Amino acid sequence: MRLTAAQARRVAVAAQGFADAKPAGPVTRAHLKRLIARIQVLQLDSVSVSVRAHYAPVFSRLGPYDRDLLDRAAWSHSARSPRLLVEYWAHEAALMAVDDWPLMRWRMREYSHGRWGTEIVKRNAKLAEDIVAAVAELGPATAGQIEAHLESEPRGRKGPWWDRSDTKWVAEALWSSGVLTTATRIGFARHYDLTERVLPAEVVARHVDEAQAVRELTLRAATALGVATEADLRDYFRLGARQVKPAIADLMASGELEPVQVDGWTAPAYLRAGQIVPRRDRGAALLCPFDPLVFFRPRVERLFGFHYRIEIYTPAPKRQYGYYVWPFLMDGRLVGRVDLKADRTAGALQVVGAFSEPDEDPRRIAESLAAELTSMAGWLGLGDVVVGERGDLASSVRAALG
Repeated sequence: MRLTAAQARRVAVAAQGFADAKPAGPVTRAHLKRLIARIQVLQLDSVSVSVRAHYAPVFSRLGPYDRDLLDRAAWSHSARSPRLLVEYWAHEAALMAVDDWPLMRWRMREYSHGRWGTEIVKRNAKLAEDIVAAVAELGPATAGQIEAHLESEPRGRKGPWWDRSDTKWVAEALWSSGVLTTATRIGFARHYDLTERVLPAEVVARHVDEAQAVRELTLRAATALGVATEADLRDYFRLGARQVKPAIADLMASGELEPVQVDGWTAPAYLRAGQIVPRRDRGAALLCPFDPLVFFRPRVERLFGFHYRIEIYTPAPKRQYGYYVWPFLMDGRLVGRVDLKADRTAGALQVVGAFSEPDEDPRRIAESLAAELTSMAGWLGLGDVVVGERGDLASSVRAALG
C-alpha cells in the first residue's frame, strides 16, 4: 500500500482525535475515558506559564471542560467515581489509564533503583525501607513530609544517618519501581502512597510479561499514531529497538499492522489495520509543546514540514519564537505558532507573539486562531485576550479579535 504525504498527515491527525466534532454539551468522564483510550497518555510537566501540560490535550480535542474532571480522574477515588488515571513513566512522566499500569511492570523492574541517581538509591537500602514504613504510617505524603517524619523519630529507629536530599531521590526511585505511586497532587506537589492502597487489588496483582506488554504498547502506539515508522512507535512509550522490532513483526503477522510506503518518508511505515484514510484535511486546535501529536519532533517535521523546538532553556535574546510556544493546527495542517502566557493578575490571555508559517496567509489564519484563543481564555477563566507586537500574525489576530 502507498500513501501520499497528505494522506499520511490526515491519518495522523484523525488518529489523534482532531477530525471529530467536539462535544455539544459538557465534557463528561465518559468523554475523557474515550479520549485516553485513543491517545493513551497525558504528559506531565511543571511549567505553568499558561496551563499545565496535562490539561491542554483534553482542551485541544474536546474544547472547554472543567479541569476538576481531570483532577478527580487522576488524583481521587470514590465508590461512585473510581480512579481512572495513574502516573508513571509512560512516554515521560505521564497520566495513563489505571488498567494499563501492569503493562509497565517490566519498566518498573528496570527501574528497581530508580531512573536517575541509582548509586544514591543503592547505598541507601535502609532509607528505602524507612520511607516505605513512614508512608505506611503517614498515608499520602510529600518527600518533605516523609523527611520531616523520619527526622522526628529517634535516630536508633532508622539506622545510619543520610544526606537530607537523599529522601527525594529514594522516594522517586520507589515510585519508579512501582512500590509507591501518586495518591494525589496538591499545588502540583506529588503525594506518595503505597501502590496497593491507591490502585485496585486486581490491577496490582496482574502481571504481564515483557514481550506481551511491549506488543500491546506497540499496538496502542500504532492506534494513537495511525501511521508510523518504527522510530515513531518506539518513541510513544519510549521503547527500545530490541523490544519493538519483534512486536512489529508479530503485529504484521497477525494482520493488526500493515506495511505502507509514504511519499517522502525514507523509513518503512506501518498503518494500523482498519484505519480509514480521510479524504480531506480537518481539525483546528492550539497544541501545547507536550501534546502527543507534536511531542516527537522528527515526526512533526516529517508529517507537517514544521520545524519545532521548545525554547524554554534558550536565553531570551536568542529565542526565535518565544518561551512557551503553541503550534496552531488549522484544517489539519500546522500553519502557525503562538507564544502564550496566562496573566491571571490582569485576567488576560497574553499572546506574546504570533507567527504564520511560510506561504500561509496571516489573515486567513487569524479568524480561526482568534476563535481558539477566545475559547482558551474563557476555559482558563480569563476575560480578555491581549495581543503583543511580535510576529507577522499579531496584527491580523488583533484585528480578528476586534
